[in-house]
Parts: sequence; structure tokens; C-alpha cells
Amino acid sequence: MAITSANQLELLQTAEAVAREKMIDPDLVIQAMEDSLARAAKSRYGSEMDIRVHIDRKTGNATFTRVRTVVEDDAVENYQAQLTVKQAEPYLANPQVGDEIVDQVPPVELGRIAAQSAKQVILQKVREAERDRQYEEFKDRAGTIINGVVKREEYGNIIVDVGRGEAILRRNEKIGRESYRPNDRIRAYVKDVRRESRGPQIFLSRTDPQFMAELFKMEVPEIYDGVIEIKAVARDPGSRAKIAVISYDNSIDPVGACVGMRGSRVQAVVGELQGEKIDIIPWSDDQATFLVNALQPAEVAKVVFDEDAARIEVVVPDEQLSLAIGRRGQNVRLASQLTGLDIDILTEEEESKRRQAEFNARTKLFMDVLDLDEFFAQLLVAEGFTNLEEVAYVDLDELTSIEGVDEGTAEELQTRARENLEAASRAALENARALGAEDSLIQFEGLTPQMVEALAKDDVKTLEDFATCADWELAGGWTTQNGQRVKDEGILEPFEVSLEEAQTMVMTARVMLGWVDPTEMESAEEAEVTEDKEAGV
Repeated sequence: MAITSANQLELLQTAEAVAREKMIDPDLVIQAMEDSLARAAKSRYGSEMDIRVHIDRKTGNATFTRVRTVVEDDAVENYQAQLTVKQAEPYLANPQVGDEIVDQVPPVELGRIAAQSAKQVILQKVREAERDRQYEEFKDRAGTIINGVVKREEYGNIIVDVGRGEAILRRNEKIGRESYRPNDRIRAYVKDVRRESRGPQIFLSRTDPQFMAELFKMEVPEIYDGVIEIKAVARDPGSRAKIAVISYDNSIDPVGACVGMRGSRVQAVVGELQGEKIDIIPWSDDQATFLVNALQPAEVAKVVFDEDAARIEVVVPDEQLSLAIGRRGQNVRLASQLTGLDIDILTEEEESKRRQAEFNARTKLFMDVLDLDEFFAQLLVAEGFTNLEEVAYVDLDELTSIEGVDEGTAEELQTRARENLEAASRAALENARALGAEDSLIQFEGLTPQMVEALAKDDVKTLEDFATCADWELAGGWTTQNGQRVKDEGILEPFEVSLEEAQTMVMTARVMLGWVDPTEMESAEEAEVTEDKEAGV
């Protein structure tokens, strides 16, 4: 096939037809043709040559040129496509590095193999252009709902025709036991759009919590307009869900707006979600109030919030326990997802028993250690004292304010408490040394003898061992395994060492050992302070 006047116009017509079919820019197709012709010319004139082809966009005339670039004397790597300034003097008046010498070469005739190769190049370029077009079209649709038609099923995954491309709905993203047949219409949430070598991959979901949020946005005009905002969503797909909403207009009830007249709005969402029961609850800035709402329909008697552990204890009447927990723990699990808190649910009877057990344990501690009678020990516990440290180091006035305790008695109590604490520290220190704890760890500021003993029992015996610990290994934390939150016990967790304190101690140890530059630690602290200020903390 020669590039002659007979087929020049045909080139443009072919490019136009391919571009129209694939819905891409015709110029991209022509560029692909230019590349394929250039590759064919290289096979004729030599692969080392820089052969370029230009197809006139109006006439279809193809021009073949050989290009040689002027480079530095010591930069010549390809003598067929590069030449030095001196070598370029016969061709250019005042050659400079970067100049190009362009010579026209005769057009090539494409044999059968060359034509096939050119066709492959064109097809490849067109496919790449088509993939780029699809990716650009769908990348901005991530996080929205899309309608499509089921094409086929592959190993439980549904392939969906979404217009100018195909998307996949994985079997774990389907609600319950949903099944689809070819040509069924389907509505799903665009969870992710990725650019991959085989083309853009569009991943759909019907189980994602945001799918339900987007459905409400479609059904409730106030949400679409921003008058009502969805603050949190938690789902057990196909079974039950909770959605927290807030209204920025005092005249509009957010729950009522989402429910609609006779439940029309929420029923439209329920119908799309295969009958999933939805609890719509008002959102609140106060975490305790929000949690009480989230546990609906159960009634809550009392809420105890532990900020340090991000845990919350909920006390419910005995007859409300099963309702608060829900079938297979569903209600409390969804409430936990909605609030981001770990929730412990106790009945009033269980809480009473636990508090009584704590009261008795503290009473016995004060009786045994401080040599007090039961009445006096109970009096200390009732006044809020929970451990020996509080008795030993509290201001004397707080002890003398207790009825029946004079200054002499208060001093005696503090003396006994301090002596016991000092004896316990000496015993812990001796035990730590016996376990192999070295002075570098024992003398580290911030570690008590009891902490050193606990570390030594866990085979952390030197400052180097301590410096290799992660903060969560010391303070404890939570990890997610198979969708369940699992507690990681920290070595120093019984001593109420926070994650931040553990991180500071570990970094200090690394600085002392010369593993970390002190300026890096200061920079990290300054960055943390800046982040806190920006967050309004």
C-alpha cells in the first residue's frame, strides 16, 4: 500500500469513521496513523533513524521526513539521529545545540507485514485514547449513583453496562441474596474508578453506607439543597440501617423531612434497598445525647463516657437489654459505627453489682494496707478515694475535711500510705533487677519501678529494647480483624499511660541513644501543636 493521491483522502475518511465510532478526537486517530507510518518507514530506512510522518489534516497528504538533532560533542549516542555542532555546519548557517536538520525522504510502500504492523499500532493507540476518554468521563462520578443494565454474570460478579463503558458489581457488594438477569436495570453507587493497564475499572456497590445517603439525597430535596445534612450512616446491608441527620433551619424537622408524607420518602429508599429497615435519628454535638438517640428504640437510663479510652458505658433497664443489644448485637453494633465509640451495655442490676464489687475491693485495700477498720475504710471510699497514691499525696485539707478525721489522723494515714508505696517500689525494683533490667532502663525518667518490672517481665530490659517498642505496644490500642474491633493489651496500660505519653517516652529514648536527631522530634512536636491550633483544640 503506497501513500498516493488515490488513498490520501481515504486516510482522513478512515480516521473520521474510527473517531466517530469510538467517540474520541479524530486528531488522535490521525496521530496514531502517523506513528504507524513512521514505524514502517524506520523498518525501511533503518531503526536508528528519527523518521517522522505528518499527515495534512485537510488533504490527507503524508510527508515523510528524517530529523537529525544537534547535540554537544560528547553527547552523541546515535549517529543516525544526532550530530555535533561542527558536523552540522554544512547544513546550517549558525548551528546551535538543540537545532534540528529536517530532510524529506521518499514515501514508503507498506508490504503485507508492515501494513499489519501499522494496523496494530493504530488499534493500540485508539484503544488507549478510548480508555483515557472513559476514565476522564467516569473519574468524577465516583461517589455518585449510576444507572445501568446488567450484561452478564461472572463468578457471582455482575458486569453492568453504564453507557460508554462497563462496570463491575462484586458479589460482596450486593445486598443479601440479590440476583440479576441480563438486561435487568440496576442502580448502584460508584465506589471507585481506577486507571489500570487493561482499561479503567469502575467498581460499583449496593452495600456501601454512602449508597443509602445518596438515595436520601435524591428523595429528600432538603438534603440536596443543603438545608438538612446527613452526618453519619451505618448499615447492615439488607437488614437494618441507621442514619443521623441535622437541620440547619429551625422550622424544618430533619427526621420528619426524611420520612416524608406517610413515609413516602423513606419507603422509596427502603424499596431500593430490598426492604432494609432504616432508623432515622437526630444528630447531636453532645456525644452522650447522640448515643442515646442512636440506640433507639431502646431506652437509656444512664451514660458514662470515658474520653481517654473513647469508650462509653450505657446503663439500660433490665427489660430493655435485649432491645438495646438487638438481634445478634445488631442495634449496638450499628450505634457504635454511627458514633465511632466502643459501647458497653449494662443493665441497672449489673451496674449496681459492679459498683458494689469496686467499693468492696477498695475498702479491703484500705483495710489491709492502712490497717483501718471497715467503717473508716468505707468512709474513705465514699469520699472518692480509689487508690493509695491519692491518699498519700493529696492535700492534707482534703483528708481533714472528712468528718471525724483530725490533722494527726490525716498525717498518720498519709505516712502509712507512703511507706507502703515505697516498700512496693523497692520490691518491684529488686524484682526488675532479678529479671535482668539494666540501669539504663531503671534510671529512665518517667518510668516507675512497677513499670520497669512490667517491662522486664515482657523481656524489655534495656533502653535499647524500650526504644524499639511501638507506642501501641506500651499503651495498648485497637485493631480491626475480620470486621471486629480487637483489643491489643499494652505493657504499661495498667499504669494508665496514654498513647501520646508512650510516643514521647519512646522518642526520648531514641534521642538519648542517638537514633533520632533532636531537631526532628522538636519539628514533630511543633507540627502537632500547629495542627491542634488549626483544629481549634
